[in-house]
Amino acid sequence: MDTKKLAIIATKGTLDWAYPPFILASTAAALGYEVQIFFTFYGLQLVRKSLNGLKVSPLGNPGMPMKMPFGPKWFRSINWNIPNAVQSLIPGYESMATSFMKQTIRNNGVASLEDLRSLCQEAEVKFIACQMTVELFGFEHSDFIDGMEYAGAAMFFEFAGESDICLFI
Repeated sequence: MDTKKLAIIATKGTLDWAYPPFILASTAAALGYEVQIFFTFYGLQLVRKSLNGLKVSPLGNPGMPMKMPFGPKWFRSINWNIPNAVQSLIPGYESMATSFMKQTIRNNGVASLEDLRSLCQEAEVKFIACQMTVELFGFEHSDFIDGMEYAGAAMFFEFAGESDICLFI
């Protein structure tokens, strides 16, 4: 029986977009899939040495409910639909939203990004950084975590073309 394959293209570099590629990759690897993630453009932020700078931006994201991660249950259940025009005028709103998201993640026992990323590496998920994007943004290989491969899209297409599932995130 052939091993199933999962190919993921990670293009986003915010806190909320960092979770899907790592959760899907680690789950697939645990199920016996061969997994590769191709990090390109802002997705490269997910394989930098430090993930501390990742933020979440509710601005322009109407699908993101803003709930408080603290207080009584009735308070935490309110959807704080704050108009974009207001969000853009409040200094530090993105930092506040990031802080609330991180607290919500902790409150719900969700693994940290660092833990998920390490879990992927332990499960032999192959991490590939788009060499063209690395050069475009002026990064050095030393900016990234150990175990990275650097290649162009053509190399990744070989794997993606044979994959059972290919996801663009």
